[in-house]
Amino acid sequence: MAVPDRIPTRTPVPRGRHAPPLEVRLTRQRERLFEAAAHVFAETGYADASAESISRAAGMSKATFYEHFENKEACILALFDRAYGVLMDRIVSAAAAAGDDPVARMRDGMRAFLVALVDYPNEAQTLLVEIIGAGPAAMQRRDEIIASFAQVLDRENEIHAQDGVLQRFASPHDAFAIVGAIVELASRQLRLGEPAQPLDLQPVIERFAFGLLGQAPPQAS
Repeated sequence: MAVPDRIPTRTPVPRGRHAPPLEVRLTRQRERLFEAAAHVFAETGYADASAESISRAAGMSKATFYEHFENKEACILALFDRAYGVLMDRIVSAAAAAGDDPVARMRDGMRAFLVALVDYPNEAQTLLVEIIGAGPAAMQRRDEIIASFAQVLDRENEIHAQDGVLQRFASPHDAFAIVGAIVELASRQLRLGEPAQPLDLQPVIERFAFGLLGQAPPQAS
């Protein structure tokens, strides 16, 4: 496969006496490498990606890549962890903004996940599709992240069930089933374009999730 062109150029970091502190430069380099890695992984696939193609897309030397990552596997794992943090922040913020209504919190949290797929298409392709072929360590990390999302959802459900405002999941596996379904539906959408847009998955996910709770999904606003 052809290596993608260099990603859009940003304003160069000043050098010499005007250069920012080392910590700032390293952070900017890492962010640039993350962006380039997501671009390369999504365009060429993990198997055909390389440290050279990622560093070239970032406009950096291969030596700079190795200052941050041992290899491309370490790069995709670090990218996965970073994306998880961003995504979790979005979901938690969306749920918090929905107030105390458990239905609205669940619905808005799900929507935040789908909106992130639209906002970060390369990262979504990398972390939901390409991660599958990135080796045992990547698959283990993927399983851990899915389990982490499921634990958050289960804990949220437990709190609302104790308050008597929402039915408790029938088993500990229900939350995992919801998260697993969301991940697989999103992966299928990215790979096959079915349905046309990630947000088209919202009603499907709601029917499944609220069905496990024994109640009808909320009406579309």
